[in-house]
Amino acid sequence: MRGARLAAALNLTKAVLLLAGLAAAAGGFGWLLGGYRLLLLFATSVVLAAAAVYWHGDRVVLGMTRAREVPLAEAPRVHSALERLAARAGVVKPRLYLLDDGYPRAFAVGRGPAGSAIAVSRGLLSAAPPAELDGLLAHELAHVRSHDVLVQTVAVVLAATLIELSRIGGFLQRGLLFVLAPIASAFVHALLSPKREFAADREAARLCESPHGLAAALLRLEQASELLTFRESPATEPLYPLNPFDEEDRVGALFATHPPLGERVRRLRALDPDWRANLRAA
Repeated sequence: MRGARLAAALNLTKAVLLLAGLAAAAGGFGWLLGGYRLLLLFATSVVLAAAAVYWHGDRVVLGMTRAREVPLAEAPRVHSALERLAARAGVVKPRLYLLDDGYPRAFAVGRGPAGSAIAVSRGLLSAAPPAELDGLLAHELAHVRSHDVLVQTVAVVLAATLIELSRIGGFLQRGLLFVLAPIASAFVHALLSPKREFAADREAARLCESPHGLAAALLRLEQASELLTFRESPATEPLYPLNPFDEEDRVGALFATHPPLGERVRRLRALDPDWRANLRAA
């Protein structure tokens, strides 16, 4: 419990420091251009933009990924699993969204425990057994509980905005992307540590009372990444339980924030060191 509170406080601190830094930079730029009035105008604009991202960043990301909200009658089993795991995690049940494609994936966005959304793809629902789906839902709920979801949402919206700005350059698009993509990547890596995935994995194992569903799900997602091509904005990479982008995708590689899969699976299996003997006994 104490570790979760510390992680939440750290994530909120990161978000506040990012806002303060951007407001100070914008204010300084305004001061250079037009003195005190432009300083206030630029700094206020950043604060208002940050408020918009805080309240509506989840909708921006869900719109980017073309997710739609799923009514209870359409996916009662998933809603039931999400409600059960959310109760264990002590958070408000997130809204459930569907990604209408065959690539197995899931992600969480929002402000934190009081307001969030979890999206799952049709490919995940058709491929993952119940234990694996529970593991992935619990992993996303762990991000919600620790306020990782807030920092992830802010980082993705900021990075995606910078990436999209490169598209206005016309024939200069590649040059702008070469400049803006590393800047966006720097923001993402400054806000998001690979350690957050290890912490979410541990919490997911606790919520599911077993680490093996999530471990098997991560391996399944890795196999899918080798068979299917993933096409989304590279800025969305931090959202997913596993990096879905091809290793040869240079822009996607800039935003890779996940620790190695083998290490994550090893740590999950280590939470139940007798699992092989128990499996043979069964």
